Amino acid sequence: MTSPASGFYGIELFGNQIEAMEAPGSVGALLEKHNLPLISAYCGTNLSDPAQRKDSIAKTLAWAGLVKKYNGKVIVVGPNGVPRGTWDFNAHKDDIVATLNELGKAVTDMGLTPVLHQHTGTCVETRDETYAVLEAVDTRVMKFGPDIRQLQKGGSDPVQVVKDFLPLVQHMHLKDYSGGKEYLGYCPLGQGKVDIPAILAMMEGRKPAGVVMVELDSPPPQPVPAIENAKIAKAYLQNQGITFQQRR
Repeated sequence: MTSPASGFYGIELFGNQIEAMEAPGSVGALLEKHNLPLISAYCGTNLSDPAQRKDSIAKTLAWAGLVKKYNGKVIVVGPNGVPRGTWDFNAHKDDIVATLNELGKAVTDMGLTPVLHQHTGTCVETRDETYAVLEAVDTRVMKFGPDIRQLQKGGSDPVQVVKDFLPLVQHMHLKDYSGGKEYLGYCPLGQGKVDIPAILAMMEGRKPAGVVMVELDSPPPQPVPAIENAKIAKAYLQNQGITFQQRR
């Protein structure tokens, strides 16, 4: 996210980023300086290895405590990476669901909303894996925070996935995907293959615990500065009828 002057209303950080910034003066000072509320934190969690379940959940809960400290609302549960070429999802499905249920209850008990965030290269990537987990998990304590472009890149139809699980969608990474060389194949909103208007239409009028969060991966090569990408995203959303209030 960028500054309030660009019209964006909050920020998502990584759990380990918030932890790392605690010692030198806390992330709170930075949030206050830029007048940006903390909405959520992406928390990488090992879901597939039962031997790591206890420690992984404890780590994520520690990050959740920091999110709550700074008035955040959502814990984005990022699945652990796996060797996709040899990955046997069915052999690990029960462990993934068990970890999500245990973690989800603990985070919910803290007054926060946990959301599963499927991601390419992880133990929950494909359409079938995403559906299998969401259909088996305890949705009273674990919601869905889809990454739209990751669904597209992973071979899913993001519009259909969001439609099928819309009641569970409590947070979202709104991105576009072109398959080009820049941005790991992703691209600014409106320049790729994702049917962004259809996604926005489904989210219209809903009040999720989190937000529909504009995001764009930014490793090199990055052809334009981040602030320009933010302006491109804002202009595209305005063209779709999304309004932005002025903030100081």
